[in-house]
Amino acid sequence: MYLEALLAAVVLIHLFICPYTKVEESFNLQAMHDVLFNGLNIESYDHIDFPGVVPRTFIGPIFVSEVAYPLGYFAIVLGANKFLSQYIVRATLGACVLYSFFLFKHAVSQEFGRNVGKWLVLITATQFHFCFYATRPLPNTFALCVVLLACASWLSQDHRKFIWASAVAIILFRAELVLFLGFLLFQELQSRRLTLGTFFKNAVPTGILCLACTILVDSYFWQRWLWPEGEVFWYNTVLNKSSNWGTSPFLWYFYSAIPRMLSSSLLLVPVGLYFDKRLNDILCPVLGFVFLFSFLPHKELRFIIYVVPMLNVAVACACSRLWQNRMKSDFRKLLAVLTCAHLAVNLATSSGFLYISQLNYPGGLAMRRLHEIESDSKGVHVHIDVATAQTGVSRFTQTYPHWTWIYNKTEGLPPGGREMNRFTHLLVGDDSLQSPHIQPYLRTHDVIETIAAFEKINLNFQKIPPFDVIVEPKIWILKKKTR
Repeated sequence: MYLEALLAAVVLIHLFICPYTKVEESFNLQAMHDVLFNGLNIESYDHIDFPGVVPRTFIGPIFVSEVAYPLGYFAIVLGANKFLSQYIVRATLGACVLYSFFLFKHAVSQEFGRNVGKWLVLITATQFHFCFYATRPLPNTFALCVVLLACASWLSQDHRKFIWASAVAIILFRAELVLFLGFLLFQELQSRRLTLGTFFKNAVPTGILCLACTILVDSYFWQRWLWPEGEVFWYNTVLNKSSNWGTSPFLWYFYSAIPRMLSSSLLLVPVGLYFDKRLNDILCPVLGFVFLFSFLPHKELRFIIYVVPMLNVAVACACSRLWQNRMKSDFRKLLAVLTCAHLAVNLATSSGFLYISQLNYPGGLAMRRLHEIESDSKGVHVHIDVATAQTGVSRFTQTYPHWTWIYNKTEGLPPGGREMNRFTHLLVGDDSLQSPHIQPYLRTHDVIETIAAFEKINLNFQKIPPFDVIVEPKIWILKKKTR
């Protein structure tokens, strides 16, 4: 239990240091806000005005919001700042991820031994990306909760639960998981641990139920008939429109994403495989999934976050064996020391990632500073531009009631135009006062605050650590001059 508590504490630390979110998390976060504060008043929901490129399911946000509701309601009754509710819903999502992870850890312990399970928790607590993403309201994080349940059921040979969890993950949250979970299913069918009859007996009703559930629920909230994940799959994969947001080389997941996610633990994956050949059944589906998914040009680390726990099983097997054999010779004592030292390396890289990550949300910081600067003001009418909205602003950050402050995110208004000059305050994203987005306001507005954010890292071998983190202005808070 101590290790589980440690991992939960690390996840909360990541949440409190990086409380804001970015554009890819926007839909789920706004949906959780609207479920909590607007109920069934769909016309007031954020996605009605800002639907995004593709629709997403409301089922995940509804579930998390309902679980978080008692604590969120209690906070509202006590008069707490509305932003506290953002912490609450994100912490609730993190609790769901951790619950599934601990079930996965229990299955690993049953299959590989209790010590391997303990090492799995400890290793995960020292790595950045799993703990960071555990509370982030991404479709991948909602899927991660269910994927961990599916993997735990797979390890425990509970095929019924495995099929049900796989269907939920694929049909509701991320269709590409058919590759990863499909590899696990193929192994079961090939080894005849699962028969085709049993598979179809469970898969057909599960698939129909999940599809009916998402169509009925999401069609109500989106106000049209649709299957959200079907549209996402068609847009991103069939039409390959996701490449509009950038492309990466074919092997990017292998040489960039996985090494960053595992940090120094990556070196122990082949060691674990050497000690325990059963890991082939875990590593082959992982590598097969990443390889096939690499054919999609648009790549992001979060798209393969599900492979981290599986790869860490191999790392945990290596650490457990090296630690158990530490008393057999001086050389093995050295290996045991290096095993523990690699955790320190992980912590160092995680601390660096976390420090840089907190500098990536200038929009959220700008909103907080505006509230602090104008805390005694009423009649504030603030415009939030796209760059600000995409880097930390959410409805949870709009803490003042609508009869005292008005928050506006209307897009496409010409800089310096009549509509923009009606606002008392502007949050404008750019890196220079001389930019065409800010220059039209230099005569009519005062710059009351500048928010800097991460720009780049410069190596500097004359200091420890041997690098400088460079920040530059990203968001400008402007206030209209009084005549």
